[in-house]
This record gives sequence, C-alpha cells and structure tokens, in this order.
Amino acid sequence: MDTYFSTTDRATDSACLGPSTKNHIHLTAPTFIGLRSSPLHTLNVNTASAPALSLSLWLELSTRHAMDTLWQYQFRIILLGDSTVGKSSLLKRFTDGVYSDVADPTVGVDFYARSLDIEPGVKIKLQLWDTAGQERFRSITTSYYRNSVGGLLVFDLTNRKTFDHVREWHREVSEHILPHHMVYILIGHKSDLNRDRKVTRDEAEQLAAELGIRYVETSAKCNSNVERAFELLTRDIYELMKMGEISTRDGWDGVKSGLTAKVLYPAEEEAEREKSCNC
Repeated sequence: MDTYFSTTDRATDSACLGPSTKNHIHLTAPTFIGLRSSPLHTLNVNTASAPALSLSLWLELSTRHAMDTLWQYQFRIILLGDSTVGKSSLLKRFTDGVYSDVADPTVGVDFYARSLDIEPGVKIKLQLWDTAGQERFRSITTSYYRNSVGGLLVFDLTNRKTFDHVREWHREVSEHILPHHMVYILIGHKSDLNRDRKVTRDEAEQLAAELGIRYVETSAKCNSNVERAFELLTRDIYELMKMGEISTRDGWDGVKSGLTAKVLYPAEEEAEREKSCNC
C-alpha cells in the first residue's frame, strides 16, 4: 500500500486521532545484530555496530523489497534534538499513523521509511533517521550527519532547555556536513500541552529567522501539523534540486536517483533532445 501526503492536517490540537496502518521499515539498535521480518515489513538491525558499507547496502536492498514502488529520488532526513522532545513519536505518527504515551529513549539510531507523491508523476522516498539525544551516543549519531540532506531540529515547547540547545544542534550538524548542504526546519513539539508552554511562538519564530529556516509547531499525540512539517521540508529540498542547488553526488547518500525512473527538467529535456538529434 502506498502512502501519500495530505495538504491539510488530519486533526487539530483539540481532536486526537486513533491509530492507522501504513507500510514502513523500522531499524532499531538493540544489543545484538538481528533481522526480523513481519507482514508489515518491519526490519531491525544494530546500527551501532554494523559496518557502514554493509549497512548502507542492506538498507538499499531492504527498502526496495519493502517499498516495491517507483520513485524518482530518495532523500535522507535526520531528526535532531535533545532526548524526550518526541522525535520518535513524530516519526511513528508520520510513518505508521500511531501514537503511544510510552516511549523508550532511542539507542543509537532508528530508521524509518515512507514514500510520498510530491507532485504529479514524482514520488520521493524518504529515509528517516531518528538519532539518540543523549550525549553518550553522540559519537554514533554524528557519523550520520554528513549523509543527510534534510534535518528536523526538534524541541519540546514545555521544556525551555531543549529550545536553548537548538543552536548547539544546528552548529554541530553544520560543522559535520561540509562540503554538503542540509535543509533544516525547526519543530516546536507537543503543542497539545499549550498550558505548560515554556517557549512562545514569537521566540521560536525569531530563532528560525536567525537560522534562515521554517518553523512549525506539531503534536504527535493529536496529529497536528505532523504531515505538514515533513511535507514542507521535502518540498524545500525538491525545489532546491530543481534549481540546481542540490544534486546527487558520488559517495554521498543525502540524495539518490531512483533506478526505476528519471525526472527531466526543461533544461535537461533540451539537452536530451540535442543528443538524440542526428541532423
């Protein structure tokens, strides 16, 4: 079953939704290397200890098998922020359509996937990486920065410290991705807890303006703006690709071209016609 973007939110802050089902892939980092397959194509692998090359190849093969569909581009997107801000909840809501009040802290890196129709005839496959917020896992998670093209900087609207740490996350990632380019979006999460808010919208919007990025407030619990946040980031990356500011590169996994289809922009179409002309 394919999954598609919705241009409107499925719910508001005052109306929480129940679970739904979507195809997905989920990699966790248990204490051992393991592989498990289920009818929902759920797969587990130890990202903390698996060799980078074999892990990359395994991901490519497993995602193709589990998401047997045409796609023009693959974007690798990473979620960043302190522990307990709700990164895993956002991803589970976005990929699986479910929410749980109980969530164990991410150990190492978790992986999810979802394909999206970004415009007629163009399907984007997203590799979504959920990084551990604890300092002791930082050496593991930093290795994933450089091969990502998009980043969600997530903070908890009810926890001021997580907001104060956003600049640190942005600076750390920006230092590790050079010479590549990453597109960011700032996420103020847990908007359903408005009475406990410790960060105003004006403050968050000011920070986003300083960083030159978008700002969206979300709630995984009430499914508010979750779709919109991922849609905006994906569209921003895609538009930069069309402008030539982001492109596929050898040795970089941030953006990959699909093996099953090719998208030609006007300039590329003209070049293709000239190459095929025999006159």
